[in-house]
Amino acid sequence: MNTLVLDSDDVDEYARLADVIDAVEGAFGAFERGDTQMPVKSYIDLPQYNGDFRSMPAYLDTGEWDAAGLKWVNVHPDNPEDHDLPTVLGTMIYSDPETAFPLAIMDGTTLTMKRTGAAAAVATDYLAVENASSLGLVGAGVQSYMQLEAISEVRPIEEVVVSDPDEERVEQFVETYEDQFDVRGGSIADAGSCDVLSTVTPVEDPIVDLEDVGEHTHINAIGADAEGKHELADAVLEAARIVIDDHEQCTHSGEINVPYGEGVLTDADIYGEIGELVVGAKDGRSDETGITVFDSTGLAIQDVAAAHVVYKQASADGAGYGLDLVGVDG
Repeated sequence: MNTLVLDSDDVDEYARLADVIDAVEGAFGAFERGDTQMPVKSYIDLPQYNGDFRSMPAYLDTGEWDAAGLKWVNVHPDNPEDHDLPTVLGTMIYSDPETAFPLAIMDGTTLTMKRTGAAAAVATDYLAVENASSLGLVGAGVQSYMQLEAISEVRPIEEVVVSDPDEERVEQFVETYEDQFDVRGGSIADAGSCDVLSTVTPVEDPIVDLEDVGEHTHINAIGADAEGKHELADAVLEAARIVIDDHEQCTHSGEINVPYGEGVLTDADIYGEIGELVVGAKDGRSDETGITVFDSTGLAIQDVAAAHVVYKQASADGAGYGLDLVGVDG
């Protein structure tokens, strides 16, 4: 019995977005029903290396399948320049909940990209107008690509507007998708006027104002992943129906963390968690709904759900490298 080792190419191939979206939706539902265990993310701070480690363990039971795993991930901003390595390196350990056998060790960086896009797709499916055909992107980094790929799985996206101060990144994005979509660069207001808007920047001073956003735009706020980060102006959040992934994470390090900490927003301003929409405890969009915002901080159950998809598909296909990691084969 071997542990399956899967590299980034394997994860990219077998984390098929339609399947990951379904799995992440199931994970959100399990979270709402109380069928998960997800300890608070723990940190090891390493100021001498200008970096840190983060551990994200979780277990979930969707009713159809259960899964357990741990993502070990870092943030080392000096890596690209000093060591020719990515800033973020993730490793996922995927285990059998019944026996604790390590079923797989896989690249967690690509996995994170996929599950983040999938979470936005789930929220978009519940909160965007049904016939949404235009997608705006603020930020043209790697996650912007995944946002388009994932959201186009749940809505008939035809027009894409990408806004980024780096013109080369915009050009690269446009060239990548010009044969698939009507895609162009534009201003933040151009992007914000689309049916769906995903913001994927690391800013601390808001860059999307209320006048930039359409009356019925659904916004996936992805970029805020640490205390102090804040992409959307308070007026946008005050005008919107706000759906979050997890109260503790979002109020500490999500898009709402700054206005919540300042008392501009309170719990009364939060419509609910995405899991409540998934299980039907609360409605998504109605005809009267205006702007909606999904505050996505990323949960460990999403990583485990995505790893479940990858392992299931890869093992069925005979992919990866089998390793007798724990010596059970003698």
